[in-house]
Amino acid sequence: MSTNRVPASQYRAIFLANHPMMDVRAPIEFTKGAFPNVVNLPLMTDSERQKVGTCYKEHGQEAAIELGHQLVSGKVKAARVQAWQDFFSKHPDGYLYCFRGGLRSQITQRWLKEAGLDIPFIEGGYKAMRQYLIDEIEAAPGEREMLILSGITGSGKTDFVRLRSESVDLEGIANHRGSSFGRQHEGQPSQIDFENRLAIELMRHQEREQARLLLEDESFLIGRNAIPKVFFEKMQQAPVLVLTSSLEERLPRLLDDYVHKMHAGYVERLGEEEGFIAYRDYLLDSLKGIYKRLGGKLHGEMTELMNAALSKQQNTNDTSAHLEWISLLLESYYDPMYHYQLGKKAARVRFTGTHAEMHDYLSSLKS
Repeated sequence: MSTNRVPASQYRAIFLANHPMMDVRAPIEFTKGAFPNVVNLPLMTDSERQKVGTCYKEHGQEAAIELGHQLVSGKVKAARVQAWQDFFSKHPDGYLYCFRGGLRSQITQRWLKEAGLDIPFIEGGYKAMRQYLIDEIEAAPGEREMLILSGITGSGKTDFVRLRSESVDLEGIANHRGSSFGRQHEGQPSQIDFENRLAIELMRHQEREQARLLLEDESFLIGRNAIPKVFFEKMQQAPVLVLTSSLEERLPRLLDDYVHKMHAGYVERLGEEEGFIAYRDYLLDSLKGIYKRLGGKLHGEMTELMNAALSKQQNTNDTSAHLEWISLLLESYYDPMYHYQLGKKAARVRFTGTHAEMHDYLSSLKS
């Protein structure tokens, strides 16, 4: 049994340092859930792993190991070992891991050692590290006071939390702005990846030795990512800070978020023509997603305004007409919903103020 292994006591240091790691699980395992900035260089492909697994069930471990060596041999083995060597030449202090820190880690380690590299593998593997992160999320709400930043749509909550050292940016971790128009260009992480990233950000917050944890007010779902239940329940009990902003301040923010940034991102990725089509589809699909809440008449009116604004933008590069449907969206949907939800939280509201007043309030709190 190998003695060159990284003990579980080092998990926290590994995540906080963003330590280079090579994941040797099969691609299908990696896709379901992984840690940030980890490279997947598998010992076996999905099909090879499946064959070995079937052999193990039917004939036992010894036969399965023998089959594995037959499947990954010769040029196939040489190519994989070379890929591992390339990784560790770039990251000489890196670690490797498999699912449980068992046979696959030991085989990979042994083949690397035969190639001249003695690389540690992580005790417990992905499964134990993943459990460690789940435990961190569940423990976090009890470690410091939680504060929830609420505010009407377009009030700049996300911009605000990104300026505060006591905050963790849930929408940034989920890569979604949390509303019906909140989709981002790059798509969202898997649920497991979202949870892993959240746990690591909470650990980093703890390392900053902040007395409070400031979070933006969110629904249970941020796009398709669900906030872990225990953590979300604590959010629903925490004191609320209300960020205020005038309509004159809100409209340009939303025009920038929904129109300027999304259009520019799609064009950058897909080119002028296809980018505009994708951007148009994003707006119309987002509006369609709240059809039931708007009702047919209002949805039709807003679709007409949106199409007119898109046509004007495409023909003259003038985006000002988008303010018409955005204003109607706020007036008829977002603002009434916000006031209703804030009414249910009235007893929890601790402070209300503008961006400047909120910064002053938070900075005045004792550690």
